[in-house]
Amino acid sequence: MTSVEFLGEGASLARPPAFNGAAYILDILEAVIDGPFVPTIAGTGDSSIPKPRSDLSEDDKKKDGYNVMAKNIITSALSADEFFRVSNCKTAKDMWDTLQQTHEGTTDVKRARINTLMHEYEIFNMKKDESINDIQTRFTHIVNNLNALGKVIDNEQQIIKVMRCLTRE
Repeated sequence: MTSVEFLGEGASLARPPAFNGAAYILDILEAVIDGPFVPTIAGTGDSSIPKPRSDLSEDDKKKDGYNVMAKNIITSALSADEFFRVSNCKTAKDMWDTLQQTHEGTTDVKRARINTLMHEYEIFNMKKDESINDIQTRFTHIVNNLNALGKVIDNEQQIIKVMRCLTRE
C-alpha cells in the first residue's frame, strides 16, 4: 500500500486525512489517547527494551507513524498561539493533554465553570431594548458552553426558559 492510498485521495501531509470510515483513523486516535506506540523486545524481569529501528516489522513501522500523523492533525488545526503552546510536546498525547488542561482546566475548574454558567442560565432574562437575535445569541452561548463542559440541558427545558424570559414589548 502506498502512502497516497493510506492517506486517501487528494490527501496531503499538510492536511489531516479525510474520514472515510477506514479503521486506521481509530489507530491515530489511539495515539492521542494512549500515547505513541513503542515497539519493544522483552528485557530482563518486567522491563522491556525499545526495538532498534532496523528490527521493526512493517506493522511496527506503520503503528510508529500514527503518532506523527496524530501530531500533524492536531497542529494543523491550531492557531499560531495554540501551536506555540504545544510545539515542544514530544507526543500527540502530550499535545492533547496540554490543550485539554489549558482549555478545560482541572476537574475543580471545570466544576466552577459549570456552576457559573448554570447561574447565568438560571438568572437569564431579556434585557431592556434587546432584540430576539441578541437574546438567542446570548442564550446559545451559555447553553453551548455548558454542553462543552458535559452539562446538557434538553431542548424542552431550553424552550421553556427562553419563553419565560421574553417580555411583551
